[in-house]
Amino acid sequence: MDNKYHLARELRKNSTPQEQKLWKILRNRQFLNLKFKRQVPIGNYIADFLCEEKKLVIEIDGGQHNKINNIEKDKIRTECIELEGYKVIRFWNNEIDNNLEGVYETLLRVCK
Repeated sequence: MDNKYHLARELRKNSTPQEQKLWKILRNRQFLNLKFKRQVPIGNYIADFLCEEKKLVIEIDGGQHNKINNIEKDKIRTECIELEGYKVIRFWNNEIDNNLEGVYETLLRVCK
């Protein structure tokens, strides 16, 4: 099995609390009847969440993403995923923890 797919499976098994919270909203077509998948390989990366119908990737970032070297890596990651034809939106862990309603409203705007 391709290493990326094995890693994606492991990431699904070990999702963060924030990924679990968002997944409760997105799973089983509960959100606007859209099909979302978790930890999906796209190019050289593994997206946290993917909706093929909307060509949308959702990334959830922890504090480590706010460090200089990771900011640049995330910028390159976003550009590479967008070159594959997807729109990338990012949320911080603290947004999921403290403003899930705002995250939900943002997703509604993006997905309508």
